[in-house]
Amino acid sequence: MAVARGFTHRLRVDSVRQLAVIAEIKRRSPSKGVLSAALIAQDLAQQYESGGASCLSVLTDAESFGGSEADLIDARGAVDCPVLRKDFTVSLNDVCDARIMGADCVLLIAAALDQHELLSFHQLALEIGLDVLVETHDEAEVERALEIGATLIGVNQRDLVTFEVDHERAVRMACLIPDHVLKVAESGVRGASDAQSLRDAGYDAVLVGESLVTSADPALAIKSLRVRSQEN
Repeated sequence: MAVARGFTHRLRVDSVRQLAVIAEIKRRSPSKGVLSAALIAQDLAQQYESGGASCLSVLTDAESFGGSEADLIDARGAVDCPVLRKDFTVSLNDVCDARIMGADCVLLIAAALDQHELLSFHQLALEIGLDVLVETHDEAEVERALEIGATLIGVNQRDLVTFEVDHERAVRMACLIPDHVLKVAESGVRGASDAQSLRDAGYDAVLVGESLVTSADPALAIKSLRVRSQEN
């Protein structure tokens, strides 16, 4: 089993001076359909790394996103970046599977889990060497994430039911997350302007998928997202 690369640590180091980028390998989405029919996970991972991505996020869900375990294995093997397994984690077995396939971090979606599940999955992940990104959508879910001791919290700007994106959600919710917790804004990051707004709101990183996968130059697109705080 591969030694974990330290997903949270990499974000913490890279976000000191500039916004860190978690670049996503995503073949399709429920809202947009096919994003890249010819996507080669290794090649895209290398482009992301060359552009300055701190970490990767790889979809392994096949039904909704066209992902696979092979995509994660291929992407991680091609770069030095830590990798998040992006999937619907709904059992303790799913947490273990993420570690076995070589992921460095696992996603827990607060909306999909009750508090006991969220706590037990989080504890197991830490015990077996995984970092954990707890994804939230509203104030109550942020409180739940903090209650279990999450140190890496994401705010997803996309509604899970309607798939609509609220570009101000992450900005509004940033102040709810303490400074010692790493803040990640997810979904709907369209370019440098969005990245700057999120950085100024206090975010350490952004998780970006569709705009990178569909970009003519993913490496350049990532470079444009690595903004500094306005006061720097």
